Amino acid sequence: MPFAAAQQRGGYVDPCKIYGSIYLERDPRRRAYCSATVFVEQHDAYASLVVYQEANKLFADKPGTWYLTDARDFADYTVLVTDNRAFADFGIFYTKVRSFAGCRQN
Repeated sequence: MPFAAAQQRGGYVDPCKIYGSIYLERDPRRRAYCSATVFVEQHDAYASLVVYQEANKLFADKPGTWYLTDARDFADYTVLVTDNRAFADFGIFYTKVRSFAGCRQN
């Protein structure tokens, strides 16, 4: 019987697959435990992912709809937020309109 593949810890996750409950990590020393490193863009033109902050976890079911949680252990993804664009895997932009949320294909 083959062994099951271990779940990948750390590294870069496709931005189009990040949705659900998200924990925003601010401590760069915990980068190895994060699914991705993001930079918050000022304009949506440069963002790879447009994010809508959902108020209910059950409705965060599509790419770009995030329910931000304070509990790291119960989050679907842990995302490190950096102030330096060079250290980020991709950029995000927060929107106030749910229909604008989603992944941008380059």
